[in-house]
Amino acid sequence: MPSRPVSPHLSVYKFKYTLLSSILNRAASLALSVGLIALTYWLLAVADGARAQAQAQVWLATPVMKLFLAGLVLAFCYHLVAGIRHLVWDTGRGLERAAAQRSAWAVGAVSILLTLVLGYCLFRCGHAP
Repeated sequence: MPSRPVSPHLSVYKFKYTLLSSILNRAASLALSVGLIALTYWLLAVADGARAQAQAQVWLATPVMKLFLAGLVLAFCYHLVAGIRHLVWDTGRGLERAAAQRSAWAVGAVSILLTLVLGYCLFRCGHAP
């Protein structure tokens, strides 16, 4: 009996920048969905009164949660910039291979820069040095 062909494994595919940017955009939206749970917890704590809000503030100010919140800021920035890229693509611009590759790198760079600016404003502004 002849052997049947086997589906190719992912290793046969070459690196594609559009594939990576699409996967990262989907991962960012998933992270934002998980972050919605933290936002809901905080809003419920605020609505529940000063004591619950103080407890939530202590929990959300832990180093692990600050790292989580910084990741959410990065996910938000990446998802925002990638969404703008898709809006530009909807106009028919930037679909050529070279332009798509440049815009993929630009999405990464702009989202990191925006994350640093927002991170500074959110985590350092208003705090004593």
